[in-house]
Parts: sequence; C-alpha cells; structure tokens
Amino acid sequence: MFENLHDINDKLGELESRLADPVLVNDQRRYREVVREHAQIAKIAELYATYTAVCEEIDSNQELIRTEQNDPDLVDLAKAELEELALKQTELENAIRLRLLPKDPNDEKNIFLEIRAGTGGDEAALFAADLFRMYSRYAEIHGWKVEVMSSNPIGIGGFKEIIALISGQHVYSRLKYESGVHRVQRVPDTEAQGRIHTSAVTVAIIPEAEEVDLHIEPNELKFDVYRSSGPGGQSVNTTDSAVRVTHLPTGLVVTCQDEKSQHKNKAKAVQVLRARLLDHLERERHDRMSEERKNQIGTGDRSERIRTYNFPQGRVTDHRINLTMYRLDHVMAGALDDIIIPITTHYQAERLKSTN
Repeated sequence: MFENLHDINDKLGELESRLADPVLVNDQRRYREVVREHAQIAKIAELYATYTAVCEEIDSNQELIRTEQNDPDLVDLAKAELEELALKQTELENAIRLRLLPKDPNDEKNIFLEIRAGTGGDEAALFAADLFRMYSRYAEIHGWKVEVMSSNPIGIGGFKEIIALISGQHVYSRLKYESGVHRVQRVPDTEAQGRIHTSAVTVAIIPEAEEVDLHIEPNELKFDVYRSSGPGGQSVNTTDSAVRVTHLPTGLVVTCQDEKSQHKNKAKAVQVLRARLLDHLERERHDRMSEERKNQIGTGDRSERIRTYNFPQGRVTDHRINLTMYRLDHVMAGALDDIIIPITTHYQAERLKSTN
C-alpha cells in the first residue's frame, strides 16, 4: 500500500529546496501552496518513519518468538508486545491512508455562514440569532474573524436571515458538515401556557470564492439600488444605499444593505454572489455523480435535518451519527468541537472504507 512512500524523504528535500528559492518567495500565491504541500508531506514522512519502525519491531518480536531456545518469559513478553504493536500498526496505517486521501480543495478556505429562519415564525428567527451567536463564539475560540455581510432582523432580537464571512485557518474543514436543518424544541417567551414549540432553522456553509476560482463577466450582473429598510431607529438609511445584484444566467440574487455606503454594499453582495455561484456549480457537478459516490463524499444536503436542540432537557442530538449529549448550554456557548470532531471522524472513516 505504501510502496510509493519509500522516496518520500527525497520529495521532502525537494520541497525544502524550493522554499529556499528567492524566486518562489516573490510569488506569494505559489509560495503558500508549496508551504501547504511541504506541511502535508512532512506529516506523512513522520508517520511513515514511525510506521516503518513499528514494522521492524514486529519483525523482531516475531523472530524472537520463532526461536525455540529463547526464555519462555521473554517469549511471553514478546507476544504481549506484539499485540500492542499490531494495534499501533493499524492506527498508523489508517492515519497514513487518511493523509493520502485527495484533500478537499476548499478545506483551507474561509466560509460564508448563511442562517435562515424556517418553520416557527418569530421563534425560528430568534433561534437563528442564537445559532449565529453560537457560531460566533466558536469562531472566537479558534481565533477566527466574523464579519456580517447581510442581515434581515425582525426587531425583537431575531433574524429572518443573516450571512457572515468567517475568516481564519481551516474554517471550511471545521464547519463544512454544519449545513442542514437545525431543529429547536423549547418554550417560547411568548407562550403563556408553557407549551414546547418546535421550530427549524437552515444553515448553509459555503466556501469563499476568489476571483481566480470563478470569473464573472460584468454583463452577467444586474445591479439595483434602493433605500435600506429595517426595524426602525437611527440606523435606517435615508439614501439609496442598499444593493441587489442578480446573476442573469442563473437567476441567483443577493441583497446587501448593512453598510451605509452603496459601494461597500455592492462589493459585499458580489463577494457573496461569487461564493453562491461557485457552490451552485459544484452542487450541479455532484448531482451528476453516481448515488454511491455522493454518499462517499457527503453532500451536506441542506434539506436534511441534522441536529435537534432540546432546551427543556438540556439535550442536543446529532441525527447523522446518533450522538446525544446533555450539555446544551456548553454547545450554545460555542463548545462545538464535542460535536464537530466526532462528525468529522465519522466522515473520514467513511472515506477510508471507500478506499479499502
């Protein structure tokens, strides 16, 4: 399985030489690509060196066991060690396989987090705001930056829709499995009888698209400007600063009115549109794949109910991996890794199965 890894140290040396080349340093985009490749190869080389050492220890112990004149106690010790080494060998094989899998090209990208209220009226909009705060706290824990691109508040602290750009290291790789329907069960503040209501919010995680990822011709875009609307107060603009941009070939529409500057709203709207358009094209490509392949890569279907937040019981359940935790307050405070890490591990295991 690892026959191509024998010369991995040569590949590592080649990459180190390239990183020392001043010509490459001047090309920052290419330099970053080589840095990422070097980090990936270096980790594989480290794992492979450990794997080779474990294989040598296994051979040594097996030879010791085969030699009849050896001390019986020594043989028993070698057999016990052999069990531990075999387990370690399997773990290293899986770790190397995982590293050798084709990487998701979006893993290093920033993301647009889109949260929309679904069924449940005002209660769904309030929960949309709660989810936005949850993801914002998670971003803060990881040192990421959150910038609101567009929002549609309802005036009582909720959002019909909110879109934010989250920037930082490995943002998409961490949050890519959060797309889907998030269901909440709780007693709304407006419920006089104390009855539990069920509401739903949809979350979409879209990788940020740079201009080099997708070129849009200017004549494919239609811009409309209008006066911002809102719940009232001093923040409502009195000029036509809100922007609606339409991608004519696909009919995709993005509006932005959070900034007082029409120019800033236009730039943000185009940025969101480019990401949505690239995501739209990727999903069309995925839809053309076989059902088996789609199951292997994980489609992140946004119509799928992925998680339930039950406030009366303090319970959160992820339905994809049948994970239930009674730590809802911690999750809502941003402690999402307790859910995200098991989900990521699950999908990685599914990808490993498909390579066997």
